[in-house]
Amino acid sequence: MAYCKVRQAELYYEDFGEGIPILMIHGYSPDHQLMSGCMEPIFTKRKGWRRIYIDLPGMGRTKEYNEISSSDEMLNAVLDFIQAVIPDQEYVIAGESYGGYIARGIIEKHQDQILGAAFVCPVITPFPENRTVEKHEILSADEKFIESLSDDELEDFKNNNVVLNEYTWMRYNKEILSGCKIGDEKFLNKVKQNYGFSFKIDQSDFIKPSVFLLGRQDSSVGYKDALDLIHRYPRGTFAVLDTAGHNLQIEQPHIFNSLLNEWLDRLEG
Repeated sequence: MAYCKVRQAELYYEDFGEGIPILMIHGYSPDHQLMSGCMEPIFTKRKGWRRIYIDLPGMGRTKEYNEISSSDEMLNAVLDFIQAVIPDQEYVIAGESYGGYIARGIIEKHQDQILGAAFVCPVITPFPENRTVEKHEILSADEKFIESLSDDELEDFKNNNVVLNEYTWMRYNKEILSGCKIGDEKFLNKVKQNYGFSFKIDQSDFIKPSVFLLGRQDSSVGYKDALDLIHRYPRGTFAVLDTAGHNLQIEQPHIFNSLLNEWLDRLEG
C-alpha cells in the first residue's frame, strides 16, 4: 500500500504480485476493495500478473483532490498515475461501473499501450436519464437471514441487490458499503455536474482480448447500452448474466470467476 502524488491528487493504491500490470478501477463512491474483493481470488492460482488497485479521487484513502471537478480531470489523474507507476509499459485494465467509463477514456487516449480490458457492469452512458435500464426486482431472498438485518441495512440491501442472502450481504458490506461510507459526498456531487467526458470515446475498434460482464437485472446502468459497443470490440466476449444486478460479481461469483479466467487465458495465449 502506498501513495502516488500526481498533479491534482495524491492517489492511494495497493500493489500485489509481479509480471504484466493490471490496473483495477472501481466504481463511483466505493473504493479499491470493490475490485480487490472480486479480483484477488482469481489470482491465487495465477502467477505472472501485477495487480494495481487504486482509490479514485474523493473515494477511499486518496487525498488532496479538491481541485478536481470533472470526469476529464478524474481521468487525467489516472493517466498521470499510470505514467508514474508503470511508465511507458504495456498493461491491462479492468473497470467496474464508473471505472469502466474511465477505462474507456484511457483506451481512447492510450490504446497502443493496452493489452486487454475487462468491464464489469460498466457505465456506458454517463447520465442516468439517457440510459436504458431494467426495473429493479429481487429474484432470490433468504427471508430468515434478512430478518436479522436492521431496517436501514435491509432497505439499502434491497435497493442495490437482486440476490439477498448471507453470502451476498457479507460481501456487499465488506467490499462495497465499507468504501461508500468513507466517500466524500460533497466532492462526488460536484463531479457529477461534469460526469460525462468533454470528448468522444469509443471512436475506434479495440482489437485486444476483452470481456464485458453485464447484469440482466442491472437497474443502475443496464446491459443494453453496452451491447451497442459490440462492433467496437471484435475480440470481446459480451455476457449478459441472469439473476445479476449491478453487483454481478457477488451475485454470480462462479460465472464471474470463470469468464475472467477465460479472458486471462486469452491474454496469456
